[in-house]
Amino acid sequence: MAEKTAVYPGTFDPMTLGHFDLIKRASKLYDRVIVAVAGTSKKQGAQFSARARLAMIEEDVRKAELANVTVKMLDCLLVDFCRREKARVVIRGVRVYSDFEYEFQMALTNRRLAPEIETLFMMPSENLAYVTASTVREIASYGGDTSPFVTEAVQKHIVARRRRAQNG
Repeated sequence: MAEKTAVYPGTFDPMTLGHFDLIKRASKLYDRVIVAVAGTSKKQGAQFSARARLAMIEEDVRKAELANVTVKMLDCLLVDFCRREKARVVIRGVRVYSDFEYEFQMALTNRRLAPEIETLFMMPSENLAYVTASTVREIASYGGDTSPFVTEAVQKHIVARRRRAQNG
């Protein structure tokens, strides 16, 4: 039987505990999960380079011993990436209705481009459903405590970034 591979794409700027919850849960559903880190972030207040985001996720995946999860740079159209990696499923996280509206549009577009690739919508655990990367970025920009919302690796990078900014 063929290996079942899923791709979980995103900017992950930064990766939140909600994102990581989906990665862990997807790793139990699929033989192989690829976290595809978008090379560029058009989101307001982008915090980390693509390389830094990739490294943080790799660190957390390694620490959690998720042997079937790999982290790669998303450097092309998502459907082309999926074809290249022989993945037939795209995982998308949805927390609230507004997420679903956007994700539904993207799923339909991807289906039009690649009907063989399915989109699976997953919700984070209810205790993490309110956490967003933009909220984490805002808290971090004011020097607030982001540790309840992000993984250890991300928190370490946020603190290091804050120290560098303070030391100018």
